[in-house]
Amino acid sequence: MTVNELTTRDTAAAPVATGERADLLAMLAKHRHFLRFTTRDLTDEQAGQRTTASELCLGGLIKHVTAVERNWVGFILDGPSAMADFTAMTEADWARWADEFRLLPGETLAGVLAGYAEVARRTDELVATLPDLDAAQPLPKAPWFEADARWSARRVLMHILSETAQHAGHADIIRESLDGAKSMG
Repeated sequence: MTVNELTTRDTAAAPVATGERADLLAMLAKHRHFLRFTTRDLTDEQAGQRTTASELCLGGLIKHVTAVERNWVGFILDGPSAMADFTAMTEADWARWADEFRLLPGETLAGVLAGYAEVARRTDELVATLPDLDAAQPLPKAPWFEADARWSARRVLMHILSETAQHAGHADIIRESLDGAKSMG
């Protein structure tokens, strides 16, 4: 499968959902599409290129959004143990975390897009089948979370949606800086 096919095809068909769940899935699909669309017709080298003052590149953004979605879905299913304790991270841990924002040697755009599609498929299945969107878990330890806070599955899914939309915007700026291509307009 080519990178073009991976970026333009719909995420694998999700189980049938209605109401709020259908709305969540539709919005996720929309913002995932725009994020993937920014990588159309790019080489691996272009996908790994920094084009702004930021450390971000298009391939790295796809990797980051994939990891964020995977980790938060793990949180919905398994609670805070599925995520890192950010208050205890070492320099090496932070360096590994920073690597998710760039394409590393041996990584390809097609590979990170395929990984993203698989994570999206699993998330979509969870959205459609999770018994209770109100089920809540205590947040993992991190300096940016309030102590003793809990997030429902619904709030986590809205967080995944907002992360995806935010990074689709970042990707659009990076792509326009790379070669003038825009997602819209």
